[in-house]
Amino acid sequence: MNSTFRVAIAGTGFVGRIHARSARLAGARLVGISASSPERARAAAVELCAERAFGSSEELVTSPDVDVVHICTPNHLHVPLTEAALAAGKHVICEKPLALDVAGAERLMLAESASRTVAAVPFVYRFYPLVRELRRRVLAGTPGPLHLIHGTYLQDWLLLPGDHNWRVDAELGGRSRAFADIGSHWCDLVEFVTGHRIMQLCADMSRAHPSRPTEDFVTMLFTTDRGARGSVVVSQVSAGRKNRLAIELSGQHETLAFDQEAPESAWVGRRDGDHVVRRDTGQLSPEAARYVVAPGGHPQGYADAFDGFVRDAYQAMRTGDVPSGLPRFADGLRASRIVQTVLRSAETRTWQEVPS
Repeated sequence: MNSTFRVAIAGTGFVGRIHARSARLAGARLVGISASSPERARAAAVELCAERAFGSSEELVTSPDVDVVHICTPNHLHVPLTEAALAAGKHVICEKPLALDVAGAERLMLAESASRTVAAVPFVYRFYPLVRELRRRVLAGTPGPLHLIHGTYLQDWLLLPGDHNWRVDAELGGRSRAFADIGSHWCDLVEFVTGHRIMQLCADMSRAHPSRPTEDFVTMLFTTDRGARGSVVVSQVSAGRKNRLAIELSGQHETLAFDQEAPESAWVGRRDGDHVVRRDTGQLSPEAARYVVAPGGHPQGYADAFDGFVRDAYQAMRTGDVPSGLPRFADGLRASRIVQTVLRSAETRTWQEVPS
């Protein structure tokens, strides 16, 4: 990538720092940073070796010195900052959820369409080599028609009553917290790997700590447009579980399983035996091997998946050639519609249709 490709990042928390790392590895110039205050922006600019600290995120997203804006702020700022960036002709990578509600996500879809720029959402779990390998096998029909899809996304960072974060505040994070934050990743990954779409769902949302305005965990049953049944448990209060996103796909001939906390292998089960597929180019299809950046036995993980996402996004922004599987604002809107349906189902205690 040409080093004159100029990137700026709004937000300097954990995820903003991951974005900064991946941008640099993709060859971009990190021309600026903004944070919740000018003082924090100046400190982050020094730490992350950004060329300057912007006084505000509003200034950053419209700066003539910026080609690509990464929106890594609290959720309630995603819509106004992204709209401003797109109106100023910037390419955008916006963290999910795109908006606090479906209406906001639809506004961003319209803004992207009107802007003639590329706008992407970091559903980065798509970028593990073994995720791509399982997707290829499912779409090729190797496991046979899928009849059961299930899994979990479990964390413990909000386990204790005193644990707090802006995401717990519905005004800043939205009406859903656990499902919008991590359940959206699980649903996106399952739909991406299988090609199925979640069509109907029945969800229960609950709190381990009643004082919190947003849910701590969710259980959900669902059906897909291709006749599969499924379930998922999403939790941010499961002691000892740090980031356990796991999927299992059962077909007529095989079951395929992947756990992103153990991303160097995937499991394939048949009635007459099972085996493990390793992250090694000799065992992977070309579309999966494309995301291998280290030889087998040299572990890759979350940061490498994030690098793959940013690399593909920048390729689309530079050339207009969008790599297969790049998550766009349409995928962010899809996630918002699933979250809205989960909320409606939990409130009415009924099965609900997911809008197409």
